[in-house]
Amino acid sequence: MLEKINSPEDVKKLSIDEQKKLAEEIRKYILEVVSENGGHLASNLGVVELTIALHSVFDVPKDKIVWDVGHQSYTHKIITGRKEELKTLRKLGGIAGFPKTNESESDCFNTGHSGTSISAALGMARARDIEGKDNSVIAVIGDGALTGGIALEALNDAGYSNTQLTVILNDNEMSISKNIGGLNMFLSKLRTKKAYTTTNISVKKFLYKVPVIGKPIVKIVQKVKRSIKQLIIPKMFFEDIGFKYLGPVDGHDLEKLESLLRVSKQIKEPVLIHVLTKKGKGYEIAEQNPDKFHATSPFDIETGKPKKPKSKDYSKVFGEKLVSLAKENPKIVAITASMKDGTGLTEFAKEFPKRFFDVGIAEQHAVCLAAGMAKEGLIPVVPIYSTFYQRAFDQVIHDIALQNLPVIMCVDRAGIVGADGETHQGTLDMAFFRLVPNLTIMAPKNFKELEDMLDFAVGYGKPVVIRYPRGGEDAIQFPKEDKITLGKAEILKEGKDLTIIAIGKTVARAMKVAEKLEKQMSEKTDAKQPGRSETSGTFEENQQANKKIGEKYSVEVINARFLKPLDKETIKKSIEKTKNVITIEDGTIINGLATAIKELIVDEKLEDINVKSYAYPDKFIQHGTVEELERLYKQDEDSIISAVEK
Repeated sequence: MLEKINSPEDVKKLSIDEQKKLAEEIRKYILEVVSENGGHLASNLGVVELTIALHSVFDVPKDKIVWDVGHQSYTHKIITGRKEELKTLRKLGGIAGFPKTNESESDCFNTGHSGTSISAALGMARARDIEGKDNSVIAVIGDGALTGGIALEALNDAGYSNTQLTVILNDNEMSISKNIGGLNMFLSKLRTKKAYTTTNISVKKFLYKVPVIGKPIVKIVQKVKRSIKQLIIPKMFFEDIGFKYLGPVDGHDLEKLESLLRVSKQIKEPVLIHVLTKKGKGYEIAEQNPDKFHATSPFDIETGKPKKPKSKDYSKVFGEKLVSLAKENPKIVAITASMKDGTGLTEFAKEFPKRFFDVGIAEQHAVCLAAGMAKEGLIPVVPIYSTFYQRAFDQVIHDIALQNLPVIMCVDRAGIVGADGETHQGTLDMAFFRLVPNLTIMAPKNFKELEDMLDFAVGYGKPVVIRYPRGGEDAIQFPKEDKITLGKAEILKEGKDLTIIAIGKTVARAMKVAEKLEKQMSEKTDAKQPGRSETSGTFEENQQANKKIGEKYSVEVINARFLKPLDKETIKKSIEKTKNVITIEDGTIINGLATAIKELIVDEKLEDINVKSYAYPDKFIQHGTVEELERLYKQDEDSIISAVEK
């Protein structure tokens, strides 16, 4: 079946039995690709039938399907002409793991962050109405995303608008971690509606066939039905705010799905279809461990085990240190936005269940909640991925920084993260945090420094940002580990010809660059010296002279540690000495370390200074491995050394 599918039109030609066969083959194909490339597995396996049904009933690209987050769009990509390209999934130059409008006209809106689909779809539907078009607009959103404020705001507006729009609630009881909160309980109650709905449709069909009195009876029954609904399904939220509610329906039953989708197509008002799916469907290991297989590195299909064993990483070090600190300090609490495992808080949750708070996919609420706790004397620690901290920027400014509250904001996955691409690269956090008054911004060079920074932050009593990368530390031994002092940089290596200033994970790179530069520049200097036959000195005397000349080229390496406040005194002194400065950072070139150093040079009126900055350009960075992207944007050791030599 899969060989026959090159467009949505091919899916429409299949019988239900053929579609079922296609679903099996698509699952197998996705499993094979993700096991090789890594990617989002469980969510994609869960929506295979739903995606086939959508393309059977609707006409993409005329009809618009907006996939919330978009990590579940692999089947959609297969059906819409990217079957072979799926083998390049998440690879540099290959197709993305999320919908991309520049990849296919069937991808109508770029997504990657949770909760945006209903807003975008409503915008498209309103544009359609203004322009007099007649296409359908569908938003597919997971139940976990409904904990986000933007999704609830959009539901409220859509219901009130009376605009023709279909919202498909993909209810798999999982976001990334297990869903929690009032909305999850509410959806559990909605699932009891299945038997009621089936009976309702059957009775209505029967009554409509009764001559004369059939339709009046239906109207009377509908009035009674509204009362019964309130008993069977407390607080009929969706219908109360203006949606026509359909479901729940088995999300793996193609016949029922297509039937309900066709019904929704005829309704000229907002419709919500409640679809029940199983995350990881068809791959037993993923069904049993949907959180583990939400996003996965390459793995062995037979065992489900990663092909490359996971080593110790910054998230784990953070989690272990926080548990240690919390044992000593009862005021420490931890908050997560549905990322307990990913941010290293699993053990904290077990050790201190009353001091651990998972608020769901709601970063704004998480940060403001932390502000409220800090105002009352607690020390909240809030680890959120860099790319998701963007969602809470106003709360960082308005609720934490403005009141100078002691919240510790841990920015996980800072810098380039690789294959998830544009929507997940953490290159902007230093730039936007640096804008905010009252924030202290730090980045550790290794695991030990992360632990020391957490020690410092807990005792500091003011808002702190600590950013650290995905994965482990570079295997490098640093000559010393100075105590963390507010706004104080660390001179790791002294020199007089070149100053390299780095921050965070790039400090290890700076040390390697310095070592290689000194060696290469010394060798070049030696090569230029006269041989024995060209000088009156002895061979031994000439060799000694060459050695001294080679030693003259030396590089100073400064671990900035603090982006804010910057150690201006230490850095200024070094720049005045060497007159040549390199900055290295794993963020955007705008308003990060490079900007801070250039501002210092201008403000201090330092003259005749050569400056070269290594950071990512003012653009969104595509997907690929971290190593590939570093080479592509000239951030790797060899590129830096080559540029300095020139």
